[in-house]
Amino acid sequence: MSVYTRLQQLGLALPPVAVPAAAYVPFVRSGPLIFLSGHIAKRAGQPWVGQLGTDMTTAEGQAAARAVAIDLLGTLEAACRAAGTDLDGVARIVKVLSLVNSSPHYTEQHWVTNGCSELLQQVFGPEVGAHARSAFGVAQLPLGACVEIELIAELR
Repeated sequence: MSVYTRLQQLGLALPPVAVPAAAYVPFVRSGPLIFLSGHIAKRAGQPWVGQLGTDMTTAEGQAAARAVAIDLLGTLEAACRAAGTDLDGVARIVKVLSLVNSSPHYTEQHWVTNGCSELLQQVFGPEVGAHARSAFGVAQLPLGACVEIELIAELR
């Protein structure tokens, strides 16, 4: 089944690539690999501010990570188009790296990151969407965001 059919079934519309806020680019292609810069969680177009274990629950963090995944997909689509293909040209989601704004005693960063991982597997299917992953708790993220995620994908 096409990635675009799955997106439609999930009721998801992909956003355009966000303009970088500093001196970096949204993605870089090296051979068959596409490296996406970190994307922070946004809600209603603004940074989704909060700290897991202080003023956010794990379920809220999962929703924020899912929102990041949707933004990542928008950027990945732009990167694919720049390479002459589209999201159906993705051979594998290789790696997800997740940074979770966490209180010192919060230990469920991996569950938060599942919000992103599960959506990627729904969109790409288990063979293409299953990926290696790291999830870290950090003291703070840009603009006070609760989650930041970067992604590496491989093209066919």
